[in-house]
Amino acid sequence: MLIAEIFHSIQGEGRYTGTPSVFVRTSGCNLRCWFCDTPYTSWNPEGESRSIEAILSEVAQYDCPHFVLTGGEPMLVPDLVPLAKELTQRGAFITIETAGTVDLPVVADLMSISPKLRNSTPVGDEWVTRHDQRRHAPGVIRRLVRDYEYQLKFVIDRPTDVADVAEWLAEFPEVSPENVYLMPQATTAESLREKSEWVRSDAVERGWQFSPRLHVELYGARRGV
Repeated sequence: MLIAEIFHSIQGEGRYTGTPSVFVRTSGCNLRCWFCDTPYTSWNPEGESRSIEAILSEVAQYDCPHFVLTGGEPMLVPDLVPLAKELTQRGAFITIETAGTVDLPVVADLMSISPKLRNSTPVGDEWVTRHDQRRHAPGVIRRLVRDYEYQLKFVIDRPTDVADVAEWLAEFPEVSPENVYLMPQATTAESLREKSEWVRSDAVERGWQFSPRLHVELYGARRGV
């Protein structure tokens, strides 16, 4: 597995915001969101090839039951299946962060899906067509929300993005509103504060959840925290 980083921190988004967790971040992605906050796993993927045994040995140093398998797009990595299985057998609670465009028969306690809307497409880049062709995979979304405990996290940059979320959700009536989270697109604490008020208001108005981005508030764009 190509691993960008392994670290212990707190979860910054969604249902388990504030929960101490071990993050295992794979490198490599099939999308190129312009606002990607881990470009070292997508636009310029970097990392070290690690065996499952090496990963398990490193994470054993942390006395922590919560694990987040993230990326990049971790569901591109076949070895995610045996890694998650082994962690589960050791008593770990597994959250998998995915864009919901690729499927694997992986075990997970929470599937944390971040669907990519039109607002994610890069502008004037060679990736525009490929990104738009890949960013929406309804069959994968339906399988994930059917077979896992799940949350859906939507990145909101402008007020018009909220209508796009509603349009996206109309395609999936099986999705429970309490599992839908809106979170501001931001890489600095100042930008996060500016957007949070109206994003929170729009989420509440529609019966959805608001997700903070606690890691941005605390650490900005620093990696490994």
